[in-house]
Amino acid sequence: MTHSVYCPVQGPPGEKGETGADGDGGGSVYIRWGRTTCPNDTETSLVYDGIAGGAHYSHSGGGANYVCLTKDPEWGVFTDGNQGSAYMYGAEYQVDEFGNNPFQGASVYDHDVPCAVCHVASRGSKLMIPARLSCPSGWTREYKGYLMTMHYNYHRTEFVCMDGEPETRPGGHVNVNGALFYPVEASCGSLPCPSYVQGRELTCVVCTK
Repeated sequence: MTHSVYCPVQGPPGEKGETGADGDGGGSVYIRWGRTTCPNDTETSLVYDGIAGGAHYSHSGGGANYVCLTKDPEWGVFTDGNQGSAYMYGAEYQVDEFGNNPFQGASVYDHDVPCAVCHVASRGSKLMIPARLSCPSGWTREYKGYLMTMHYNYHRTEFVCMDGEPETRPGGHVNVNGALFYPVEASCGSLPCPSYVQGRELTCVVCTK
């Protein structure tokens, strides 16, 4: 008895991409959620500012992470019209719905969420610490804010650090839902209380070194 062996045929190589500018070979990149700019630091530069997006809160599938979408998409091969595969939605702040808006003085409920991708040239490590407003010794604080994610009854996502002084996307105050950001509260039990407090909104800080 003989067995046939499948030998895949390698296609021709693709086109070479454009050569980027010379870099310094180091640094780190992070997303500043809720802002359109990076911290005022001579060593931190804005890669691009964009729009927060993700899967629809009511869908059971799709991506499980938030993304920072560019404002000017570039298209490849496409088929217009929905084919029922996967979808990308914009994102909205969901604060004040339950009376817990940690962003005092900022009315952001149902507003679209901006984001900024930041590059730190001189510090190669990055870290988001939940439930802290300060960084460990030797680390630089990039920004601080509040921990946010999807509602516990909805589509599962990730925890991100929303800037404590959030901005909104101009013209984006329309309640169309999509991906949503809710404040995260402490829930005692396996989470030790004290030091945590039942129902208290959790802070966060993004650090680099």
